[in-house]
Amino acid sequence: MGDEQQDQLMRWVERVATFCVEEWGLPPITGRVLGWLMICDPPEQSAGGIADTIQASRASLTSNMRLLTTIGLVRKVRRPGDRVAYYRIEDDAWHKVVQRKLDSLSAFGDIAEEGFAITGREGPRTERIKAAQESLTWLRDIAARNPPEH
Repeated sequence: MGDEQQDQLMRWVERVATFCVEEWGLPPITGRVLGWLMICDPPEQSAGGIADTIQASRASLTSNMRLLTTIGLVRKVRRPGDRVAYYRIEDDAWHKVVQRKLDSLSAFGDIAEEGFAITGREGPRTERIKAAQESLTWLRDIAARNPPEH
């Protein structure tokens, strides 16, 4: 792969990382790992190879890989006869991310109900809670009607 193509790939990986930081509050290295694992070839990469590519320390990468495998976005794979562990992004990783967000929208319903009980269900405070609840319920319902195809 030429330097220009590698630079292009790394700029894209950095855009993914920025998105993950700004939209989800993830550490930049986590976003870089996800970005790299989406675009790399072959799809399985060693921890050392990932660290070298995204210019991360091995220690930092190890903790991030543990997090990503624990939450099910990345899978550790072994190759027969090879002692090195490789990692790949799960095919449904982004569906899992979105589903977790949708689940959190549903959880706000309980919080809103508690707020209504505190405010007596009347007045401007209740209206602000109701506006938040309606917006989050609307978003959840749209997603439920339009599940992703993969």
